[in-house]
Amino acid sequence: MMKGAYVDKVLSNEKKATIRKGVVKPKYGEIIIHAGGRPIAKAKITRVYYKKLRELGEYEARVEGFNSVEELMQELRRVYGNVKDDDYFTVIEFKIVQKLDELPCEDPYYGLEPSDIARLALRYISNALTELEKKVLMDITRTNSIRRTAINVFKDLNKRRIVRRVLRKVLRILVENNLIQLKAKSGSNAQV
Repeated sequence: MMKGAYVDKVLSNEKKATIRKGVVKPKYGEIIIHAGGRPIAKAKITRVYYKKLRELGEYEARVEGFNSVEELMQELRRVYGNVKDDDYFTVIEFKIVQKLDELPCEDPYYGLEPSDIARLALRYISNALTELEKKVLMDITRTNSIRRTAINVFKDLNKRRIVRRVLRKVLRILVENNLIQLKAKSGSNAQV
């Protein structure tokens, strides 16, 4: 999660990294970047490394979207409070692979992977879901496969239609709540 103030910097590729206190080991190679209370982009993690606070330099300031090391240090101290020069920080560099404000409406899942849809739904609209829908989505976050999830959850490959129905439902809700936006077809309004 990032501050809303970083949205434009992330989407313009001015901010290509995030620095977190401690040793952080990302679970996935691709992540959804959240800022300003909503998902803004899908990114591929390109590099993860660790440095002590005193070792962070101009390069880290620049990929974080700051003009100087001083600006970076000021922000880290503001966010994390009392930090020491020997405290470890994780630098996570990323590359935007998909912006979530102009998704292609021609694709049945708007260009998103099933696991991306599941993660977004579980994070933002889980209170609107049944327990079965949550179970389906949790499995999709692990498998990224409609077929595999049908077998895991229903013990029946022929239940893929139920998995697809859940994905279409949560996509519709995500669009209705402006959590993701579709690119309008030329000459028409994009609707789900």
